[in-house]
Amino acid sequence: MFVLGLGRWCRRIVGVYASAPALVFFNLIFIWAVYIFIVRQAIPYFISIVFNIEVTLLILGVCSILSSDPGLVTHGSSDANKLIETKAFGVEAHNEGSALLKRVRYCKSCKAYIKGFDHHCPAFGNCVGQNNYVLFMILLAGFLTTEASYIVCSSQFSRGSQILGGTWFETDLAGSLVVSTMLFSLLQVIWQGVFFTWHLYCICFNIRTDEWINWKKYPEFQFVIQSQPGESFTRVMFKNPYDNGYLQNVKEFLSVNG
Repeated sequence: MFVLGLGRWCRRIVGVYASAPALVFFNLIFIWAVYIFIVRQAIPYFISIVFNIEVTLLILGVCSILSSDPGLVTHGSSDANKLIETKAFGVEAHNEGSALLKRVRYCKSCKAYIKGFDHHCPAFGNCVGQNNYVLFMILLAGFLTTEASYIVCSSQFSRGSQILGGTWFETDLAGSLVVSTMLFSLLQVIWQGVFFTWHLYCICFNIRTDEWINWKKYPEFQFVIQSQPGESFTRVMFKNPYDNGYLQNVKEFLSVNG
């Protein structure tokens, strides 16, 4: 109940329509406040300026991706008309026969078709698709960099204040806030690092998260191995038709999403 109430409060303050993005903002602002009022006193002036710039850019980036167009196929567009025509004739949107509909996938959360759909990101309350994938990767790198910077700064403050040498109960409120936010940032860096590495893999091999998970839904990823004489079954293997080598895949990613 506390988390739900906090989410509603954050939504009203930030002006977004989902609890998860509001909590992302709340966490950023809270950690920034701990840094400004507590940690900053033990950090060199130049490093403090750099950290404040990192947080500011990160907040601006989150605001941008909240309202960004991931590649929505809107009603009345040529893609939408083509989509209606192909579905009317029983042809799926992922069929390779139409260049306009190449890699257009359906998002159940948004109830819309998205070009280059990777996944629906609850943290940002938006889909990640063809048009905002680069921004999404920049934000992931920004979160990792900013949180790593905070861990280093808070560790330096803790060592200078000898917080880490005492027990939790011996630590005052300021020290408790620093230690707790530092541990939270550490956990964030761990899972975000894994997530960032996964998306680098997807970029290098030119595949989307949705395609990797649900490849059996999309015929272009299915390689059918015919049964041998005497066998009564066929095997379906995974095949990525969009993989053109690391360099070409990265080049295509930057050119399409840039």
